[in-house]
Amino acid sequence: MSARKLQPLAHGALNRCFGCGQANRTGLRLKFFVDEQQTIFCRVRLARRFEGPPGHAHGGVIATLLDEAMSKANRQFGVLAMTRQMEVEYLKPVPLGAPLTLIGRHLEASGRIHHCDAELANENGVKLARAKGLFIEVDPSRLRDVSAARG
Repeated sequence: MSARKLQPLAHGALNRCFGCGQANRTGLRLKFFVDEQQTIFCRVRLARRFEGPPGHAHGGVIATLLDEAMSKANRQFGVLAMTRQMEVEYLKPVPLGAPLTLIGRHLEASGRIHHCDAELANENGVKLARAKGLFIEVDPSRLRDVSAARG
């Protein structure tokens, strides 16, 4: 990742998002970057509170990481899309506290439908998990309307 020219991703995320919201003290607080090929990158170390099997990440947290990377792969193009379908392959146990790299890519779009993939690797580049997902683009004002109605 060091040879790539990375720019912080200005994604306009909701402040309390579990994945990337910096105001969510119990969330993952992920920070994403994008390179010249529009690939999304994130460095992460998972805290013990995300434990599943002893010393390793919970499968739901792994799925969340992959979903976030794919979401940001859409967001970099100004697309707000929600996950419709996601397939996760858990390849190896994901250790807690170890440096990990999360990568997301936007593969193709047709109308409101967007296809993405993501992978999670250890510091040696060994893939630990990967996913592919189908996302449906939504109008951001509809989400604000729902949020405002809840007060």
